[in-house]
Amino acid sequence: MGLSALTALSPLDGRYAAATAPLRPIFSEFGLIRARVRVEIEWLKMLAKTPGIEEIPPLSKDSIQFLDGIVDTFSEADALRVKTIERSTNHDVKAVEYFLKEQLMHHDELHGQSAFLHFACTSEDINNLAYGLMLTEARKTVMLPALDAAIACIKEKAVEMAGESMLARTHGQSASPTTMGKEWINVVHRLQRQRQHIDTAVILGKINGAVGNYNAHLIAYPELDWPSMAHDFVTSLGLNWNPSTTQIEPHDYIAEMNQAWTRANTVLIDFSRDIWGYVSLGYFTQRVVAGEVGSSTMPHKVNPIDFENAEGNFGLANTMLAHLAEKLPISRWQRDLTDSTVLRNLGVGYGYTLLALASLQKGMRKLDINHARLQEDLAGSWEVLGEAVQTVMRKYSLENPYEQMKAMTRGSGISAEKLHGFIHTLPISNDDKQRLLSLTPAQYTGNASCQAKGDTHV
Repeated sequence: MGLSALTALSPLDGRYAAATAPLRPIFSEFGLIRARVRVEIEWLKMLAKTPGIEEIPPLSKDSIQFLDGIVDTFSEADALRVKTIERSTNHDVKAVEYFLKEQLMHHDELHGQSAFLHFACTSEDINNLAYGLMLTEARKTVMLPALDAAIACIKEKAVEMAGESMLARTHGQSASPTTMGKEWINVVHRLQRQRQHIDTAVILGKINGAVGNYNAHLIAYPELDWPSMAHDFVTSLGLNWNPSTTQIEPHDYIAEMNQAWTRANTVLIDFSRDIWGYVSLGYFTQRVVAGEVGSSTMPHKVNPIDFENAEGNFGLANTMLAHLAEKLPISRWQRDLTDSTVLRNLGVGYGYTLLALASLQKGMRKLDINHARLQEDLAGSWEVLGEAVQTVMRKYSLENPYEQMKAMTRGSGISAEKLHGFIHTLPISNDDKQRLLSLTPAQYTGNASCQAKGDTHV
């Protein structure tokens, strides 16, 4: 059976291939090979311009353009050639080196410089920088834009629903009212914190040889300042230099990045479940899409499936990202290969995150607020004003204000008439009495509307 969207083992490359397509050029085998090619080419270029390495002279403009062209035009056919070579070498990074040597054979100036491809490098020198480049590209071009789009959508709806009063629920029970917009803006603030952690997470790299000591570098050119050269090279790639490692860059930064994403995803799992609940309560209706079916047997159903899909896929993402965060920083002695096979799944965690973000936005676009249902719950919950009444009673140091309201409201509802009758008996100022008498559950929302609009002042 051939590989296709129908036969793919992972749904990320099958059922959900369209949603995860932006990550495919980055985290696929092709993306990894392409990133390795870039690192190898850039290292050769740096060696050529380093004073003290006379065996490889400065490159001409034509040679630099040729080398850059290998990276810029790297194609699936090129990646397939690397994989063909790998069948002989049984070593993926060595296959990239041999592929590049083949390319240099076609250039008069460069064909004699092929010995300096992969010079003094261990495979991990190339791999850690390749993954750093992949994570940098994914964060900048795909993942943060997707998260930003979700945050913008939540914020826009928060402002739209800033004044939509609703009955809050603590412990699942009726509580002091809020507004739907304010509950959504809470999520925006939480996500913005995690977004900052993601955006500022430092991506590290190293190029210091087989055990991190520049052994081969210094035996060949002992007079050169290899640590400074390594620093300059790593930072020239847009990465941050890690000055002290074993054979591998220890991947602590990947753990930090993944953990930041899992926190953002967890916020959105919480949000997805809340919206699911509000749909169940009838606070939102979902726009019907012609032709869609909600149940194979119950034709009336319009399921909140997008929020269920989002919750499920955020969970899958966190499972993968958390495992990578826990496993990758652990390596026996100076190096073992358990990180190699695990790192190839880096795109899976981000793929499920991207898929979940798409489902979440799709679901949000279908929501319509149900004003009547919100007002119905509020109108039947006058007991929530017990907080307001007992608080004003405290202002006047009246006897047992909390206990009086508890006796009147705990575990049972109360009518507006009964509450107003009690308020009339209170020895408080006329202004405060009228404020309480004019209050309804829908109006008792504090500064929720202002918070939803970004203004914390009443």
